[in-house]
Amino acid sequence: MSGIGEAQRGKSLGRSAPLLGVLLVLLAGWFGWSAVQQWRQAASGEALEQARDQAVQGLQQAAAGQLQQLQQQLKGDRVQQALQAGDAAGAALALRESWTGVEQVEVLGADLAAGYADAATFGYARLALLESALADGKATLRVVRDGGGNRLGLAAPVQLAGVGPAVVYVRQPLLRLTAPLDQVRAPGNGFLALRQGTHNIVVQGDTGLSESAEAMARPVAGTTLRLAAGVPNVEPGPLGLGALASAIVALLLAFIAVLLVVGRGRLPKSLPLPSRRSAVADADHGPTLRESLQMVPPTVPGEAVAEAAPPPPPPVPAEELAAGIFRAYDIRGVVGSELTARTAALIGQAIGTVALEQGLREVVIGRDGRLSGPELSAGLAEGLRRAGCAVIDIGLAPTPVVYFAAYHLRTGTCVAVTGSHNPPDYNGFKIVIGGETLSGDAITDLYQRIVEGRLVQAAEPGDYQQREVSADYIQRIADDVQLDRPLKVVADAGNGVAGAFAPQLLEAIGAEVIPLYCDVDGNFPNHHPDPSEPANLEDLVQTVKRFGADLGVAFDGDGDRLGVVTAEGKIIYADRLLMLFAADVLMRNPGAMVIYDVKCTGKLSDHVLRNGGSPLMWKTGHSLMKAKMRETDAELAGEMSGHFFFKERWFGFDDGLYAAARLLEILAQREETPDDVLAELPEMVATPELKVPVAEGTPHALVAMLVAAAQSPDNPYVGGRLSTIDGLRVDFADGWGLVRASNTTPVLVLRFEGNDEAALERIQALFRSQLQPVLGDTPLGF
Repeated sequence: MSGIGEAQRGKSLGRSAPLLGVLLVLLAGWFGWSAVQQWRQAASGEALEQARDQAVQGLQQAAAGQLQQLQQQLKGDRVQQALQAGDAAGAALALRESWTGVEQVEVLGADLAAGYADAATFGYARLALLESALADGKATLRVVRDGGGNRLGLAAPVQLAGVGPAVVYVRQPLLRLTAPLDQVRAPGNGFLALRQGTHNIVVQGDTGLSESAEAMARPVAGTTLRLAAGVPNVEPGPLGLGALASAIVALLLAFIAVLLVVGRGRLPKSLPLPSRRSAVADADHGPTLRESLQMVPPTVPGEAVAEAAPPPPPPVPAEELAAGIFRAYDIRGVVGSELTARTAALIGQAIGTVALEQGLREVVIGRDGRLSGPELSAGLAEGLRRAGCAVIDIGLAPTPVVYFAAYHLRTGTCVAVTGSHNPPDYNGFKIVIGGETLSGDAITDLYQRIVEGRLVQAAEPGDYQQREVSADYIQRIADDVQLDRPLKVVADAGNGVAGAFAPQLLEAIGAEVIPLYCDVDGNFPNHHPDPSEPANLEDLVQTVKRFGADLGVAFDGDGDRLGVVTAEGKIIYADRLLMLFAADVLMRNPGAMVIYDVKCTGKLSDHVLRNGGSPLMWKTGHSLMKAKMRETDAELAGEMSGHFFFKERWFGFDDGLYAAARLLEILAQREETPDDVLAELPEMVATPELKVPVAEGTPHALVAMLVAAAQSPDNPYVGGRLSTIDGLRVDFADGWGLVRASNTTPVLVLRFEGNDEAALERIQALFRSQLQPVLGDTPLGF
């Protein structure tokens, strides 16, 4: 009987073999199709990279050729004779006649009065090109809006007899630059775009990939242009398998299917089917006690069996990760030597690990306009996804817009890839987890996690999506802030990322905006984007005067700081702006706390008190300020560097763009001119921030020595009130002085203020007498 049963079961299996074979063939086809798709996508990526590199090389040669030809044409006899005769029109005509195909030539005085007389018609891009050529003292090339469309603009400084410095402007057909792009083609599913700032000049391929194309962008050397490239992400196969693994699985499944169909389900004799008798006997008797004890305990009903996660990455040797980039307020370092895509991925995985420990899975990321931003942002996203976090990438955005997105998208967690106001070769990360900006020990903890290998490695990478929030950000502010009367404002972004947002935002609230250096360019070709340095505001002062504007506003590299100049060209420092903001906020919130940092004017505390508020001096640093605001429930805070934090009507993070909108709102409510309103604010004789370079790693030790001397029985600051919450600040009846260690660069930061010049000099002399013995021959700068 058992033999008959076995035969029947064998026949049944044989009948089902074709069906099972078909199923296996379908599975094999699925895995095989996935392998082919992955190979095609990888091949498209390689083809696109080759096309991109070929195009970049051609564009560089075309640009260099145009600049060289301009310089040669300017050396022509007719052109030189006209310039030496002071004949601008003759020089332009000679150049145009000698250079075949040129559309337009002009020779303009260095003051560019003709351009600034009607800048909108003349073209801001043309003005920026000419100013750049004059500032750099060499031939320059850009794409400009002229002649009814995009054109190739060339400019070079010259000397015009009887006039002095002048500049030659040459307009060429754009094809003279972009012709090399016609020699390459993006793959059918790829994307190529020649970009200047945030503007696409020439586009090929699938425009749906435009937002992600910066990750593969390459600069066109010698220009402000770059070639962006994008291909769809290579989607993993079934079960997350790669192309080769999918192909192998497909072959195995096909082989098994063939065996089943050809063998008709017969199993090898070496594996006989169990008899019914033995199965029943096993069921009757069950396992012995010893066998039961050796069995794996059964799963508790409802208890999930966790999927085994891959092991975490090994610890990173400390010498391979620069500890110095993990600073007091954020992470910041030199790209290439201290910060790489691999470093960014490790930092992202550490951030993701911390976020997951707090039950937070979604993370918003965004980047400023630095050239290294796409690469580091991609590395950061990879690391976050390795930890299992879902990444929402908002692309190019000022740091405050990244903060806004964390609130708007309800993630509470975000990372801004930014070098802030540091030089172009720097970049870094500002981190918010669960609504709290990381600083101090929390940032050091990220470093320790990486070098100790304490990072989460998820079984499956987290999701990745791109979102656009710029319109929501501008609309949110415009719904709350509208000017009672129009004001004409010059907005200087210093070629930082704020340039992509500031003009639209200020226009949305009712201002007339004149953009200055608002093309996003990570090389910062015009001036460094740091409005706390007076030298960086010189162009803004001149432009405000030229256009008769009511005010000038300036932003730093990532848009979280604000600088202001008046119509008369006077710089209004941030501590005086904070007085204006405080009076406005306190009208609606009597008794509210207003926080300011140790570098702010001594008049600020009295001003807050007179307006019914509670002043509190605190440590310098955007993350430290935000932490203190959360602790005290303050409505407003500000720093001398230009960070302003509004909790009233906003979210409490530092936002230079929003602060500019609130400033214009206040000024538009007053009948007086902005100059008159700002002139009413209390003012003392004061220095700007003074920075004394010292050896790396010594600033805090030097300040500690000065503090110890001040607290000794031989206190040199007799009659002064000492504050040591952040360095050493000494307040006298007629002024104050400060020395503190910068937490971002190896410098000592000093500032002095007095009721008059005599008081200022006395306080400076007192600090000088204490600093010079400690610093030796180091120039103090005051």
